Amino acid sequence: MILIAGPCVLESRENVFKIAKALQEYHEDCTIDFYFKASFDKANRTSIESFRGPGLEDGLKLLQEVKDEFGYKILTDIHLPEQAEPASAVADVLQIPAFLSRQTDLLVAAAKTAAVVNIKKGQFLAPAAMKHSVAKVLKTRGFDGEVNYENAKKYGVWLTERGSSFGYGNLVVDMRSLVVMRDFAPVIFDATHSVQMPASGEASSGGNSAFVRPLARAAAAVGVDGFFFETHFDPSIALSDGPNMIQLEQLKRLIEEIQSINMI
Repeated sequence: MILIAGPCVLESRENVFKIAKALQEYHEDCTIDFYFKASFDKANRTSIESFRGPGLEDGLKLLQEVKDEFGYKILTDIHLPEQAEPASAVADVLQIPAFLSRQTDLLVAAAKTAAVVNIKKGQFLAPAAMKHSVAKVLKTRGFDGEVNYENAKKYGVWLTERGSSFGYGNLVVDMRSLVVMRDFAPVIFDATHSVQMPASGEASSGGNSAFVRPLARAAAAVGVDGFFFETHFDPSIALSDGPNMIQLEQLKRLIEEIQSINMI
């Protein structure tokens, strides 16, 4: 099982290392393919006043420190084509944000690196439409055949479900999308962004982390390749996405439940 976990954004070095240390047991679990996740820049914050992170250069240095200290594989977002190459020097997975899931130049730049490319499904897109984003990566990597699960896996392309827009300021998860997208790529379920309540006039997005557990259990029952959880020792003080993050101590029970469902 793929597990992607960590803070939404790189905060202080002290906070990042505190969270990273708490996740060590998952890296050591031979049944889990663990990736530490944190963003060096949150370029799509609602307000210009919101904390974005340390930026590319300082952020990659901090992620490299985490990698060196704990031996973790790293996942981080990129927003611009020119970020792909330097980010891939540290990150094992380059994540394409949902709002940018159709941006050809960004997908091509990520595909030109050796990193796995994890494309988040746009909140505004039908799941079947993501096949075209996968194809952009595959073709850039020299493959021009059928876009299917095995070929996407071979060439290092994942898709992540993070909910679909449902009116203003709300998301819903159509579990059918997991089945649809898994026909043409490995699928990760992002349980924490799926409970986000995107800003609809407020200065920041809200969320309800109480729904993380039931949605993650449901996705496990449907069948996915992995899970994405943003987590923090105290979500109430997190500098980004606090309302939809889960506490570190909640993660252990949730992973145990998911694994038990996967065994059925």
